[in-house]
Amino acid sequence: MQPSPAPTISVLMALYNGAALVGETIATLQAQTFDDWELIVVDDRSTDDGVAVLKTIDDARIRIIEQPVNQGVVRARNTAFAHARGRYLAALDHDDLCHPERFARQVAYLDAHPDTVLLGTAANILDEGAVLPPTLAPITTPSVIEWLLKIENPLVWSSVMIRADAARRLDIFMRPELICAEDYDLYHRIAQFGTIARLDEELMTYRRTRGSLSQRRVDELRACSVSVLADAHRDHLGEEAEDVASLLVHYVMGQLPVPDRATLRRLGDALVRLQAHFIETRRPDAASRKLLRWETARRWARVGRTGLRTGSLGLIATASVRPDHLGLGYAGLDELILSRIVGGARNVLRRTG
Repeated sequence: MQPSPAPTISVLMALYNGAALVGETIATLQAQTFDDWELIVVDDRSTDDGVAVLKTIDDARIRIIEQPVNQGVVRARNTAFAHARGRYLAALDHDDLCHPERFARQVAYLDAHPDTVLLGTAANILDEGAVLPPTLAPITTPSVIEWLLKIENPLVWSSVMIRADAARRLDIFMRPELICAEDYDLYHRIAQFGTIARLDEELMTYRRTRGSLSQRRVDELRACSVSVLADAHRDHLGEEAEDVASLLVHYVMGQLPVPDRATLRRLGDALVRLQAHFIETRRPDAASRKLLRWETARRWARVGRTGLRTGSLGLIATASVRPDHLGLGYAGLDELILSRIVGGARNVLRRTG
């Protein structure tokens, strides 16, 4: 029998105990307006009926690979990648949902932009039955995405489509030692081969589950993310790279409250220097410069609001260390004052509770 022609898209899915949700996810693949795809599901020795659910779905485009032993989600994705035949690789976790035009929009963009090696989309969030709006930057350009990669993870893994020939140039598709930040690491490594971009249309729904790997292993996620960012900034920052990466991961990416004014000042100084270096070396166009400065200001304002609301920072201290050009982002002075009032009340409750 002659092998079937290679599809345009290979969808990579790792499955572990996903019997309750994987059927719904695959139904959103079957509803795609672009139907030239294959789905490679690697079951990582599930203990539920996930494989049985898959085998009830009558679709020749689905290929099931059963791991002999449990090896973890990263190695399962690497196995799927090794079996992929498509020109493009679509990431998809077993519990997330594709919108019908996802593949059509991404293939059209990648076909028209041969320099783009990885393309994400905007995504909303499904949280305990409620659909919430996206939390990432609403408007982007490739330069904005490139900048945001320097300070956070601006892409949802299940929204990503990758040019397969670029992925095959990597020494390894995903690095298992960076579990929880393996996607973030991949974005940084594949960027050496071309542009990373994002469609700002919501073409994915990310399902937020309380027991997910990233929710259960937050400390490991932060440590791996620090490693990725430190490597990204080492050429520019040298010995400071680790400290700056830790500040970014904990207070920009992780949204933890900054403990004191000195830490806030160090974070502000790092953001200013990194942004200035990016603009000087990458020379984004005027529209991108405006957007990335705005997005940086938004994150600075969020850091300040978090500190004020938790009571770890005072209003005067927050305002006094604010770098001039970062502004207040979306937060006006009245909103910061309200945050300080909330933080003050919480401090009173802590003392009297």
